[in-house]
Amino acid sequence: MTGFASPAVAQPVTLTAKDGVKVFGTYYGTGDKSKPVVLLFHMAGSNAAEYAPTAPRLVALGYNALAIDQRSGGFAFGTGNQTVKELGRSAGFLQALPDLEAALAWVASSGHGGKVIIVGSSYSASLVFLLAAQNPGKVAGLAAFSPGEYFGAGASVKGAAQKLQGVQVFVSSASDSGEIAEARSILEAVPGSAKTQLAAKRAPHGASSLRQDANGGGQAEVWEGFTRFLASVR
Repeated sequence: MTGFASPAVAQPVTLTAKDGVKVFGTYYGTGDKSKPVVLLFHMAGSNAAEYAPTAPRLVALGYNALAIDQRSGGFAFGTGNQTVKELGRSAGFLQALPDLEAALAWVASSGHGGKVIIVGSSYSASLVFLLAAQNPGKVAGLAAFSPGEYFGAGASVKGAAQKLQGVQVFVSSASDSGEIAEARSILEAVPGSAKTQLAAKRAPHGASSLRQDANGGGQAEVWEGFTRFLASVR
C-alpha cells in the first residue's frame, strides 16, 4: 500500500525507564504521526521480535507501532533481548512495568498525536491492565493475549481492570479452558460494555497466536477478531 512503511524501514528506538534502565525497541511508522499508535509488549522469555511479523501488518492497516524489549525476557523467536543483555539479567514480571510506562511516555514525547492502543502477551497481557489503570485518559484500547493473575495479591490484575474507564478491551487466550476462564474473569471486571473476548478454536499462548509460524491453522481467526477490535477503537 502506498505511503505505508515496510519491515525494511523499521527504526531502532532507545527509551529510558523512570529508574534509569535503558529499554530498547523497534519503531514501525506510517509516516503520519497523527495515526494511532500500537504499543507491543512481549511474553516471558521473549523480546520485540515476537511482533516482527505483526508490526508491519499493523502499519499496512494504518497504525504506527512500537515493540520493545522488556527487562523480563530472553531469546525466543531466534533473537536476543537487548534490554536484558544490557541489564545483565532478566528481571521479574512486575519489575518490567516501568518499561511499559516508558513506552507510553514516548508516544507524547515523540510527537505522536493519535489514539494509543496497548497490546500485551502473557505476563505483559496482565501488565497492560496495570498500565492503563495507572494512566487514566492516556489509553484508548487494550488488547491482552493470555492475561492472568501472574503477580500475586500485591498487584491484582482484576483490581486494575475494575478501574478502567473509557478503555475498549479485547482479550484472547490459548485454546485452553483454564486460560479462557481466567481471561473471562478479568474481562468481567472491566466496567461498561466496550469489551470483547475471543475464544479461538485454535490458538497458542500469548500474542504468538498472531504469527503464521506459531499458529498456521488459527492465525486468520485471531487476526479477524483483533482487527475488528482495532477498528472499533478508531
